[in-house]
Amino acid sequence: MQLSSRGRQMTRLSGIRSIMEDIAAAGPDAGDGRWLNLSPGNPSHIPEVVSAWQRLTQEVLHERFVESSTQYGPSRGTSGLVEAVAEYFNLTYGWSIGPENIVVGPGSQMLSFVATALFTGPGDDGRIRPLVLPRMPDYTGYQGLAMDPGGIVGIEPLVIEEGPRSFRYAVDTEALDRQSSMGMMLLSSPANPTGSSLDSAELKTLIETAERHDVPLVVDHAYGEPFPGVAQTRIAPVLHSHVINLFTFSKAGLPGERIAFAIGPAELIDPMVSFIANSSLHGPQLLQATAERALTTRQMDVLTTRHIKPYYKAKRTMAEALLTEALPERLNWRLHSSDGGMFCWLNIDHEWFDDLELYELLKRKKMFVVPGRHFFVAPLDTPFLRTHGRRCVRLSLSPNEWAVAEGIDRLAGALTDMRAERGGA
Repeated sequence: MQLSSRGRQMTRLSGIRSIMEDIAAAGPDAGDGRWLNLSPGNPSHIPEVVSAWQRLTQEVLHERFVESSTQYGPSRGTSGLVEAVAEYFNLTYGWSIGPENIVVGPGSQMLSFVATALFTGPGDDGRIRPLVLPRMPDYTGYQGLAMDPGGIVGIEPLVIEEGPRSFRYAVDTEALDRQSSMGMMLLSSPANPTGSSLDSAELKTLIETAERHDVPLVVDHAYGEPFPGVAQTRIAPVLHSHVINLFTFSKAGLPGERIAFAIGPAELIDPMVSFIANSSLHGPQLLQATAERALTTRQMDVLTTRHIKPYYKAKRTMAEALLTEALPERLNWRLHSSDGGMFCWLNIDHEWFDDLELYELLKRKKMFVVPGRHFFVAPLDTPFLRTHGRRCVRLSLSPNEWAVAEGIDRLAGALTDMRAERGGA
């Protein structure tokens, strides 16, 4: 049977899907310790965090299984979790939100998809109002959200060098102003893959742009405040008539359970509730009860401040030291600045470097990383994307310390080999 145009768009081989298929194709020995997987974004198994979620889940399984798992519930989310979210954010930030401002869904990526489906695509005039990513690179999963060809636009960033081995991206406000059409803006902050956070000036500009175009600005806080705090952030989430905030329990230790929620104005949240009702009825309820308990007891704050934040900050510090020690001295490399985070985002600024060639070379060394081009919107046909967009790589810091250290050693060896093979100076 023939797929529709939207079907073809949604079934194309994305960057992350191709990487995951390669990992599966490596065979049974891909998980036996001989392979180093510095590719996916699974959170680390921090013992205290794992233990806390096991205990909370066992408690709700014993006390609330029947009410949670043997009957349908509200599409907005269980009343217990929705009320817990409202109370938690009202106490933490001095907000005055209620259930009408909240919707629970199966992961922040799915909530991003729901918002994209609702606010982007063909308008009444038939013209595509695209999803705009205002600061590339950004989470590669966003690139599969737009169901229409030409339905996603990425704004190239400003690159600011901060030292011989450090740089950061900033929102190019002039380029954003030149974008004449949009249906929604979406970005992660702190960002995957870089760990960078919006500053107050950038957020102000994005909100003003959303107001001018009368579109939602969706800010995905999957790595930020108030939890899980995987990467430190400079500003708190904001309530605004044009802003939808996304939060998830995935990076706080429950990625497999797909529990996330959105907070925003009722007139934007209500269509998302209807979408979930019409597509999946509601999210899984037993683990919503677990998340509710983590919020009402403030166990979530304990896990964030005592365990998750310090763990990733220390892991990042370790990785920076190892990269400085291991990478060839004559190599022109820079690491995107970040205070913590689950990833290292490296730019290798040489004509002989290509991210896909590095990926293939590392596979021969029994190691996986993610080529940087997968975090930019294709096609990579501008001068910036043909160079910078193909000269980056993302390393995951989730594996244990030995795996991260060994992975950085193999990376250094692969870069030395690549430079020699391609005639680099």
